[in-house]
Amino acid sequence: MATCTEKFGDKVEGLIGGLFTKVGEFIGIKPKRTIAYAFLLTALCGLGFLRWTTENRAVKLWVPQDTTAEIETDRYQEYFGGMTRFNQLIVQASTENENILTKDRLVDAMKMHQQIITKEATVDDVKHSYSTLCVNGAPGECFTASAPTVLSAWNYTLDILTNDNDVIATINDKFKKKEDLESLMGNAAFDENGNVVSAEAFILNYFTYDLSVEAGSAENGSEEDPINEGWEKDVFLATAESVPTKFASLSVDYISGRSFSDEFGGAISGDIVLVQVSYAVVFIFLGANFGNFKPGPGSRWTMSLSALVLVGMSIAASFGVSSAFGLFFGPVHSLLPFILLGIGVDDAFVIVNAFNRERKGPRSSESDEDLATRAGRAMKRAGASITVTSLTDLVAFGISASSRLPALASFCGYAAVAIVFLWLFASTFFASTLVLDERRQRDNRHECLCCVTRSKPLEEDESDKYEEDRVSRYFRNYHAPAILSKVGKAIILLSFSGLLAFGIWGATNLSVENTQRSFIPSGSYLTDYINTIDQYYPDSGIEVFFVFEGSSDIYAKREELVALDSTLSGKSTEPPFLAEPSIDTYRNPVAGLKSSLNGAWPTSEDQFVVAFKAFTASESGRKYGADVKFSDDGTKVDAIRVQTAYVALTREKANGDIIDDSDRQIEAMDATRALVEEWGDGVPSAFTYSEQFISIEGFKIIRTELFQNVGLSLLAVAVIVLITVASPVTAALITLSVAACITEILGFMHALGIAIDSVSVINIVLAVGLSIDYSAHVGHCFMLKGGDNKDRRALEALADIGAAVLSGATSTFLAVVVLLFSKSYVFAILSQQFALTVGLGVLHGLVLLPVLLSLVGPKPFLSAESPVGTSKVDKVVADNDLELEEKEVLNE
Repeated sequence: MATCTEKFGDKVEGLIGGLFTKVGEFIGIKPKRTIAYAFLLTALCGLGFLRWTTENRAVKLWVPQDTTAEIETDRYQEYFGGMTRFNQLIVQASTENENILTKDRLVDAMKMHQQIITKEATVDDVKHSYSTLCVNGAPGECFTASAPTVLSAWNYTLDILTNDNDVIATINDKFKKKEDLESLMGNAAFDENGNVVSAEAFILNYFTYDLSVEAGSAENGSEEDPINEGWEKDVFLATAESVPTKFASLSVDYISGRSFSDEFGGAISGDIVLVQVSYAVVFIFLGANFGNFKPGPGSRWTMSLSALVLVGMSIAASFGVSSAFGLFFGPVHSLLPFILLGIGVDDAFVIVNAFNRERKGPRSSESDEDLATRAGRAMKRAGASITVTSLTDLVAFGISASSRLPALASFCGYAAVAIVFLWLFASTFFASTLVLDERRQRDNRHECLCCVTRSKPLEEDESDKYEEDRVSRYFRNYHAPAILSKVGKAIILLSFSGLLAFGIWGATNLSVENTQRSFIPSGSYLTDYINTIDQYYPDSGIEVFFVFEGSSDIYAKREELVALDSTLSGKSTEPPFLAEPSIDTYRNPVAGLKSSLNGAWPTSEDQFVVAFKAFTASESGRKYGADVKFSDDGTKVDAIRVQTAYVALTREKANGDIIDDSDRQIEAMDATRALVEEWGDGVPSAFTYSEQFISIEGFKIIRTELFQNVGLSLLAVAVIVLITVASPVTAALITLSVAACITEILGFMHALGIAIDSVSVINIVLAVGLSIDYSAHVGHCFMLKGGDNKDRRALEALADIGAAVLSGATSTFLAVVVLLFSKSYVFAILSQQFALTVGLGVLHGLVLLPVLLSLVGPKPFLSAESPVGTSKVDKVVADNDLELEEKEVLNE
């Protein structure tokens, strides 16, 4: 007697099967009308593009909103204005490892500097020079003019340098402390008295105000700054690139505000050809597997095109609806066409497989009504299967749409909507085109000229019906018997246990990494710049500011502020990892003021403010001009900032690569904030600020987001599979298979050196959706196979759906395999993780799950059909009911 669970399962299967039978019969009768409806729906959804918005700002993509870092940034900008753009040259001798501190090389460096600050760039018919864009130190003066660099020894003046007969003495006279010289120069050499005698490199910095807000870029979700980008391209980068020919004694490595977007964008653009190749490869694969490869009777190249159109329509409709709901389109959303291609093609294979298997006789004997009936049976077989996988995909993406990371949330929102349209259009549009193609083949018409009948008659006989292809026969005769034998089961269970153990080990050791360096394509000048920084300035790290507020408090606690360097000393080897104060890493305007006053403080706050203003306008104090914010009426000091920096928070990977250590960055940020809290009332009201804190906040939660989203997705998938498959045992086995697959993907990520970052976390969410498909199809098909022999039911499920699952997985892999050769980090990681997902997903769906089902699988649905004949996995042939059934069929 059937249990309540079994009755519920049969009812669910009957409801879904009945619905799709009606759908199949409708499209079988009215395929053209169905296609028209699908195009009309796509067009209506496209109206959502009227609300299309894009977002390219990292702070709005990969940073959880309303974080402490955002609050700190807003407070900082209230006092010290908007963000700045950073341009830097690392100046070296043209001959490697030679002394850069020779007069001729310093003169060339000064000429190069003069060209950068005087040359103009024309943007929208308006000329801009560095003096009009630069960050001010003292009023009306660029910060570079007062910043401590080697060239500041001659006040950035070429004539003074030209007339200097002892440049080394001038440098030592300007910078009294050895530690200051060490921080300014790369590989500096000193004599016994601590005087510098040579160095291999020094740095020149150029800071400009970010004008993206003025350009209105924020309203369009971008960080474009046309004026600064124009100056950087035509002046800064042009000068740097001209060094080998124009300043022959020098060699420079360099970075500009636009460098990263230029190089990363160039890598992506260069891979567009690979994207086109991948679609072409999938088209050919579909055509070769849907029917005969050679155009003619039995070929289905138009169906290959139809599958791609299905994906295109789903993309268009889902993007329109997502835009209408206010979801933004970000850089990672460009991955969606690959994802949807894999899922959509998988559904197409399942539908084609069902249409083929339901053909019981020659096509020429089928009327339109017969074909409609076959469409009903086929959609009953395929519809339930693609509904199960679509619902699980929808839930997996829907869960992650609630992520605190805006880019991940928006991406998964787009993907969830797209899944709905893939399911809808696969069940209607694609199935309708398949009906039309069946009519074409029945009528012996050409594919391209579908209205023209072939001159050669169609060769069919009365016994012509569907026969299993080579892949299905492989599953029936070789694959299933091998894995379902006693020895095969033991080997499979042992092997996958080891694989799962490896996955658990790798997943627990998987680290969060700041992979910004990885986004830079090989061969880029940025790679040379980063390597040079690591070589000459290994201790240079992220800049951080302590901001102190309140004029009265700043005056009252001025001595405590002066002594801040002592407070911050000795914190370089443990959190907060602050670099030892030096002329290059530490700048304190209050300490500078005291030094200029020879320790004689003004006796009142008003006099203090007057003295401070005079100091920041003086030659000795102008470098502190940008560090002090006076009130609008000039009577108060609203805030000051004290600049310091972290040590280089990097680590070396096993392969020798130097990467930013996100764990230490998080520790440094948290410890810095804790340090300010410890100061309490001992200093004026204070907070910390670093431009990098916003990114570090993202690192802080991304691991939690990954495991939380994956865990919730698997839980939701288990519930959906339980409802749709209506078998607790099968649902548990499918969920176990998918969970093991995801765990092993994480393990292989660790082995391959792929860290948790903004790219890999999205691909893991995608892996949940894709790996479900491979197992869910097999599990559902197992429930449709009747009989008491679980081995035979597993074999029949593999013979039935295995070829479609394998073909869908192969097409998904082919869609991204060409990206393995990509120079873009995004596409390279996508292709590697997709290869893992497809490979491990297929192994679990077509190897592990059938074995588990054969061991502990539940009874089939009451509507399941028992297989006919015997197979290699039947234990007893003579007395087997299946053999009796075969004899009955033969007698008929």
